Amino acid sequence: MQVSTYWAEHAWLDTNVEPGVALDVSADGRISAVRKGVGAPEPGAVVLRGLTLPGLANAHSHAFHRALRGTVQVGSGTFWTWREVMYQVASRLTPESYFRLARAVYAEMALAGITAVGEFHYLHHAPGGRPYDEPNAMGEALIAAAGEAGIRITLLDTAYLSSGFGAAPDRHQQRFSDGSAEAWAERVSALKPGEGVRIGAAIHSVRAVPAGELGTVAAWARSAGAPLHVHLSEQTAENDACLAAHGCTPTRLLADHGVLGPSTTGVHNTHLTSEDIELLGSTGTGTCMCPTTERDLADGIGPAAALQRAGSPLCLGSDSHAVIDPFEEARAMELNERLRTRTRGHWTAAALLRAASADGYSALGWGSGFGLEPGALADFTCVALDSVRTAGPLPRLAAETVVFAASASDVRHTVVGGRHVVRDGAHVAVPDVAGELAAAVAALRG
Repeated sequence: MQVSTYWAEHAWLDTNVEPGVALDVSADGRISAVRKGVGAPEPGAVVLRGLTLPGLANAHSHAFHRALRGTVQVGSGTFWTWREVMYQVASRLTPESYFRLARAVYAEMALAGITAVGEFHYLHHAPGGRPYDEPNAMGEALIAAAGEAGIRITLLDTAYLSSGFGAAPDRHQQRFSDGSAEAWAERVSALKPGEGVRIGAAIHSVRAVPAGELGTVAAWARSAGAPLHVHLSEQTAENDACLAAHGCTPTRLLADHGVLGPSTTGVHNTHLTSEDIELLGSTGTGTCMCPTTERDLADGIGPAAALQRAGSPLCLGSDSHAVIDPFEEARAMELNERLRTRTRGHWTAAALLRAASADGYSALGWGSGFGLEPGALADFTCVALDSVRTAGPLPRLAAETVVFAASASDVRHTVVGGRHVVRDGAHVAVPDVAGELAAAVAALRG
């Protein structure tokens, strides 16, 4: 079997930074050997200067929200006023324009060191709710966009059936709804996984999927062996409405309908009771924190540390793409907790990197064997240690330097399945990512 070799000047091997590490990659896109103590690049090896990390997972993305950047930062407002602007952008998308936007967004992610994305996808149909001739045209556009941008995608096809606790979808939401969970399941069953592609499921929220239909979505995910994600308690208004409708919290409602479990990830999990935290932890349900969006929308600071202590694995996402920077997401989780508790050191740099990489991959259905180790997917990213942000600290502190000081701009290389996607800070297949983003966003302006 043909083997190629990458030589990492420094590599993060789970908990330690090691100098001079050779990563042998086999033709199937997996790491076949990790050799430490290789002081200089061997002939033919691809050189990675800086700190090489396992590939980073963006476990929660709404690709079209990238078109809102800047616009929704003008003035004040709430999550609910932000949502009205989001609906306007959603109304203008077609499969063709969504492909162009998503290709540029996923290329931006690759430039930031992201090698896998979980796309929480609910924009299914044409305006007015009419299905496209190909019912999964929008989802297939996202899959194709990720393929061209060179990153893995878990398409979390989302059930979105109601404007709130059984009310019919409003005019903005008609594009999102399949009418019933059974119809959703029939459509999503036509989507097929492939190289670099996983198909997952999502419940938009307890607001958007009536209680009697939650079990249908959960059952589909179980039968398909697919990950299941759900927006959970992002807003106190959701909690209040659920209490009024069902006499319980959203977490308890999900538990009562068989949604929680190790293959399920709650996104945000911001406004939880102590019972909610225990339910999520005891069932092994994961938590995806999206700190840059949660602060941009003034959602609040979720109890991430308490959730992890209770048994809920943590991962990270950029959600609305106010920024796309996995290092900012990782450190924000720690720094938010410091502000909330006025104490420091809730997670080590190694723990934050694991949340940003291996635990995100697991939440997206890519398995638990992940990292810079033999047999793992050859997905990795390399961060410069000589930029104005990262220069100075000792190399043995490179993990701390990257987590607490680096930005997406410091990513020099991104490798997916053993193939270079970003080389020397430039995307191999999308040479002008900024230009493509500008053009795609401009095309959606009203």
